[in-house]
Amino acid sequence: MPDSKYRQFVSDMIGGVGWRDLSDGPQNRTEERDVEITGIDCVVVEGNFPWNLIRVRTDAGVYGLGEAFPGPASEYVEFLEPGLVGQNPLDVDRLVEHMTQLVSGLGGSLGYSQAAVSGIETACWDIAGKVTGLPVYQLLGGKYRDEVQIYADCHAGENLAAAADAEPRDIYTPESYARAAEEVVDEGFDALKFDLDVKVEPADTATRRLSTDAIQHKVDIVEAVREAIGSEPTLGFDLHWNFSVETATKIARKVEPYELDWIEDPVPPENVDAHRKVTESTSTPILAGENITRFEGFEPFLTGQAIDLVAPDIQKCGGLLELRKIAALADAFDIPVAPHNISSPIGTMASVHACATVPGAFALEWHAREVEWWDDMHTGDDPVIHDGAVVVPEEPGLGIDLDYDVVAEHMAPGQEPLEPL
Repeated sequence: MPDSKYRQFVSDMIGGVGWRDLSDGPQNRTEERDVEITGIDCVVVEGNFPWNLIRVRTDAGVYGLGEAFPGPASEYVEFLEPGLVGQNPLDVDRLVEHMTQLVSGLGGSLGYSQAAVSGIETACWDIAGKVTGLPVYQLLGGKYRDEVQIYADCHAGENLAAAADAEPRDIYTPESYARAAEEVVDEGFDALKFDLDVKVEPADTATRRLSTDAIQHKVDIVEAVREAIGSEPTLGFDLHWNFSVETATKIARKVEPYELDWIEDPVPPENVDAHRKVTESTSTPILAGENITRFEGFEPFLTGQAIDLVAPDIQKCGGLLELRKIAALADAFDIPVAPHNISSPIGTMASVHACATVPGAFALEWHAREVEWWDDMHTGDDPVIHDGAVVVPEEPGLGIDLDYDVVAEHMAPGQEPLEPL
């Protein structure tokens, strides 16, 4: 095991404290697939979010790339690494269960630690593709489509910091939202989303309630955007789990005439019944899921018909294979899938591979329109996104690699750059 502050703890967990030991994997495989993990790197790149890039090294001359959701993923990676060195990265599902078992005593089976599990799992798929010479989508079961539609997250029409020294209603106007929507459509996107939860008046936010006037301001925004772009583009609005059932229901009902494709996260993510109440109260489709992890977390929302659309975040929910499990249940209940995604090109491309394999995945989020160097992070000659979509790669693994010089230029404070391998 590597020299880690968690080495003894993890060793004890594997050696007998934890009864369910998944570290002893099968040994019978051909020489070219007899691969071992030798180490794991995790660094933070300072984009519009702190992107956790993960690299899993092996003894086979290949490495895998993945990405974990923003947050303290590196601490969990350091915890998990001693239990993964020496393991075969091609046993992806077993290693996911092994990692989840290791963090189970830390409340990790349905917590943030699944972000680290997701990033490592993605990197293992990348390795598996490179070892076998196959793209990840093929390893996951094959694809339903050659390209994945992207929906552009447009924030609030203006930068969220724009109202720091100004009257919010002067900044977050229906007109500013409409202008931004027209710009995004002109850039080739047929799907887009805006934040609808910006605070535009003094309020006791602890109550999660909005005044009639504040609700009308949101309705005016929706009307202006729909009038600006017409009825064809896919259009959603995000409430970021801020509101009560009462307020969320009022908003959802009042925007019904504008035939939105969804209202996202109207109420806090913990309560299935609260989501069901909002969903059943309106013809506006309700989407949720970015704050839920693993199949077990999604199950009551899907079997209980509490939402109309589901949005797992592949960098948080448990990884690509976990997304497939969640999507299979969603498909059984005719619930479409539109994954949440605020990641770098690495996490985005991993999500593209997963979406290609899911019949009901109709769109994938992209949240980095304002990051001018986003496409510079990878070594490809062409932009990842073209005309509002991403072509599913045919190269082995994820089909994308890092430009280490660009990554080094944008490291978060206190981070050491990744050295090329």
